[in-house]
Amino acid sequence: MALFRLGLLINPLAGLGGSVALKGSDGVAFEALAKGALPQAMKRMKQALLKIVPKKDSIEIITASGDMGESVAQELGFTTQVVYQAPVLTQASDTVGAAVSLREQGVDLILFAGGDGTARDVYAAIGESVPVLGVPAGVKIHSGVYGVTPVAAGLVVKQLLEGELVSLMSADVMDIDEALFRQGRVQAKRFGEMQVPAEPRYVQAVKQGGVECEALVLADIAAEAIALMDDALCIMGSGSTLAFVMAEMGLENTLLGVDLIKEQVLIQSDLTAQALLEHTLGQETKLFITLIGGQGHILGRGNQQLSPALIRQIGRENIIILATKAKLKALEGRPLIVDSGDSELDQSLAGYYKVITGYRDYVMYPVVEIN
Repeated sequence: MALFRLGLLINPLAGLGGSVALKGSDGVAFEALAKGALPQAMKRMKQALLKIVPKKDSIEIITASGDMGESVAQELGFTTQVVYQAPVLTQASDTVGAAVSLREQGVDLILFAGGDGTARDVYAAIGESVPVLGVPAGVKIHSGVYGVTPVAAGLVVKQLLEGELVSLMSADVMDIDEALFRQGRVQAKRFGEMQVPAEPRYVQAVKQGGVECEALVLADIAAEAIALMDDALCIMGSGSTLAFVMAEMGLENTLLGVDLIKEQVLIQSDLTAQALLEHTLGQETKLFITLIGGQGHILGRGNQQLSPALIRQIGRENIIILATKAKLKALEGRPLIVDSGDSELDQSLAGYYKVITGYRDYVMYPVVEIN
């Protein structure tokens, strides 16, 4: 199984102002240091990482140099790759630059330590493109993207690594005006949202009698899938989940085949591998697929029309997986499987994916290649 690629980012100056009564760190880090403040962010990140040290053989940490992540990761024995060179005294632009570098490396999750100012900088760099989780280390923690404690943040990552169903939710990025705060006035502002792994939610919000009501859950999944289609060509894979999505758009479906649609109009049904290649050449294309219940295969079982050449042409970033939480839970922690017949491609597809499990509801779930 591919290593979990954990992006690690520490704002070394976060929280400096708290112990010396400066009500924050934004713009006053040097003053805080002069007053004798001691950095706490690395210590707080270490508390979180200690919870996943037993899993370190399954993790690769992608990070910035020195106190922005490299030092604590290497101290704890993690396999570490540095992708951003940080100065000795960092500033907000370094948080932004490091976060951009982590996003470009395709990390599965960014774990960052800081306060609301750090969350704002991370949001400015990556928006909602990569799931994040904050380790609280600042004076102000109004944003909803943080664990309640460093240990809690580490435990959420541990759940993810152990194959539990970890939902993704949108959480607010908030901050207050520190200049007003130092004058005794609290004025908070919402800057946006980031995707955050939450405590596992094994049962859909749409439920009946305490269990998933399949029709309602599938309707929610279909609504989210349709919202993601935009004006791209969309390949609709085989299986009953995709058939439900097609039915929600009023389109006929090839249950055991592959169809092509655009803007909710059926272009062609039951396409061959060659026809799919020809139709999608040079076109923005999204692939919607689901898993085989009980087995977990998403490629290579019942959808051989989705050839390695097609998958390369589409790109991993345009593969969208749909599944109910009940179907994922039935795998009992086993990963999803790709078996395209091209081992190099399968290896490149391995990793963690956001699986649509409802409307605005996702879980992070691992995909592996057949060795």
